[in-house]
Amino acid sequence: MKVTWTLRDSSTKTANVASGTNMMEAAVANHITGVVGECGGNLSCATCHVFVEADWAAKTGEVGDFEDAMLDATEAERTNTSRLSCQIIADESLDGLKLIVPIL
Repeated sequence: MKVTWTLRDSSTKTANVASGTNMMEAAVANHITGVVGECGGNLSCATCHVFVEADWAAKTGEVGDFEDAMLDATEAERTNTSRLSCQIIADESLDGLKLIVPIL
């Protein structure tokens, strides 16, 4: 599947992502500046915070209670489409997904 990130400088980067890969791992593997994933996807750092483009927000699933709490600790202001990218798992239904790296 393809995922496109809008970077902090408004440029975009599109990459192929294998099914089953979380978006934090995909971002790190594709050198997406601003998505760090310090905790390795263990829901303990919020350094993989992204905004999901509005058209895709419902397709990425519900925010769980622990993710919700972690989103309150992000550096960039939280929005209604904020997600921790480690909690979004690639599958065919997300082909074309668009994510935005928050500006700090």
